[in-house]
Amino acid sequence: MIALGPAANLPPHIALEPAVPVFSSRSSLTFAFVLLAALGGCDRDTAEPAQETPAAAAAAPTGEIDRSKAGELMPAVNLTHPDGRTLNLGALQGQPVLLNLWATWCAPCVKEMPLLDDLASDYDGDLRVIVASQDLQGAEVVEPFFAERDFAYLEPWLDTETALSFALSGNLPTTVLYDAGGREIWRVTGDLDWADPEVRAALDEAIASSN
Repeated sequence: MIALGPAANLPPHIALEPAVPVFSSRSSLTFAFVLLAALGGCDRDTAEPAQETPAAAAAAPTGEIDRSKAGELMPAVNLTHPDGRTLNLGALQGQPVLLNLWATWCAPCVKEMPLLDDLASDYDGDLRVIVASQDLQGAEVVEPFFAERDFAYLEPWLDTETALSFALSGNLPTTVLYDAGGREIWRVTGDLDWADPEVRAALDEAIASSN
């Protein structure tokens, strides 16, 4: 193979094209998000297409309680339900909320779902458990997922714009506990055994202090 010299030494009709394609700023950001999301975060149980998630500034999943962001307000994001209802998270007041970000393609997320449903049952009236799907396909994939499972308390809330992922974390699952005034108490990045006595004790303490 003959190495070509600088483009300036070539006839105009065979001038070398740039080696790196030029992207728009939005395309560049999207590409970066998808690439980083593919390199880290949630383990997948199926070969799903890459989704646009803001993993660039995300903390690595630890599965441990993190209080470093305590006091931050719950994002005022509107979730939608397949039946047409909407839920404004910013308007939730008067009861502690456990907000879980998940997706159908995320194996640790799927593993947590029955535990979160049991948790919602055990804390009914004291704690509201909200699971917000980050699936870009929305109801198309979330409704069949729920139909195959017998969840008594969890509802299929959708965040197809992944607004919560951008506001809170680029990793799934992420679960944030908020007090009755909508301020963060602690969060967990990664899956957690919600039936563990120590986890339940941490929940009890947080709920008692927020009322």
